Amino acid sequence: MTAQQNTSLASFTGDANPYGGGDPYADYRTADLPFTQYANLADRQLGAGVVAANDEFFAQRENLLVPEPAEFDPEHFGHKGKVMDGWETRRRRGASAEQPWPTEEDHDWALIRLGAPGVIRGIVVDTAHFRGNYPQAVSVEGASVAGFPSPEELLADDVKWTTLVPRTPVGGHAANGFAVSTEQRFTHLRLKQHPDGGIARLRVHGEVVPDPAWLTALGTFDVVALENGGQVEDASNLFYSPATNTIQPGRSRKMDDGWETRRRRDRGNDWIQYRLVDRSQIRAVEIDTAYLKGNSAGWASVSVKDGEEGEWREVLPRTRMQPDTNHRFVLPEAAVGTHARVDIFPDGGISRLRLFGTLTEDGAAHLAARHQELGG
Repeated sequence: MTAQQNTSLASFTGDANPYGGGDPYADYRTADLPFTQYANLADRQLGAGVVAANDEFFAQRENLLVPEPAEFDPEHFGHKGKVMDGWETRRRRGASAEQPWPTEEDHDWALIRLGAPGVIRGIVVDTAHFRGNYPQAVSVEGASVAGFPSPEELLADDVKWTTLVPRTPVGGHAANGFAVSTEQRFTHLRLKQHPDGGIARLRVHGEVVPDPAWLTALGTFDVVALENGGQVEDASNLFYSPATNTIQPGRSRKMDDGWETRRRRDRGNDWIQYRLVDRSQIRAVEIDTAYLKGNSAGWASVSVKDGEEGEWREVLPRTRMQPDTNHRFVLPEAAVGTHARVDIFPDGGISRLRLFGTLTEDGAAHLAARHQELGG
């Protein structure tokens, strides 16, 4: 097991106050976490799952990856006790009346399959509503295991686990954030709580590193999709929803599952800039406004540039958008580039952007080299 450099960004320790009524988030402890600009690799929409846990007596392990913030109902009790929206284990006990306390080595664990393998930039261990029943400390390890391993295979002695977050004290009812600087591709995590307790949510922010062999086999694919390694680099406005929604898998299922900006009162327009999986040839474009009915973009255009210093070139001119509609365009010729940008006029939103194409020869070679370098 290899320890790597780690920086704790939000150093919360100790109990939170008992719930006293009113908004349960009023005294929630949080801090600015710069790495949250990256996508959540443990998103259920990407296919993430909690595949096993040694104990989930009070609250189920699957709650860790629920996308919404944890909820709290002070009156909700079940046959096993207080019903909590998170993963909560029973209280550990020592070996005897003379030694009733847990040992230093005692801990509970959960195994998480990332929805998309990638390089992890930061982790949030959220103990929302666990005020006096949170773990004393947490730690997180990562592994890269090919295929579809079972829990037993992940726990086998031949699997190499790399420490991403060393054993670190955490606070109750708080977003405990940790920056990660390990340049390696991971497929699975092992979350430990020492010695026991409850964790509401786990968020794993990072950059997707796709399998080049899979993309090669697909031939034509969405070169900006999050699951294929696309990224949002910047956006003009994030008032209502994150721009990353536009490259999530599947069609939008409700209005806030897309990207919507505040209403403009000037003569400008809104936009999102993306980095493609690698250098690609784009042949077709989809701009979907699903569930955006009175607030969809009026018009949209798409531009591409080749390289960080390249010039933006419009490949889809400003085109009228219809509400709640998936718009499809075949480009007259392939557009080669590494970055893309969608501009909407004057404001509003889109739910998804799809850029269908293939990797260029040098793009495929670069992606394969990075995959190998990161241990894929």
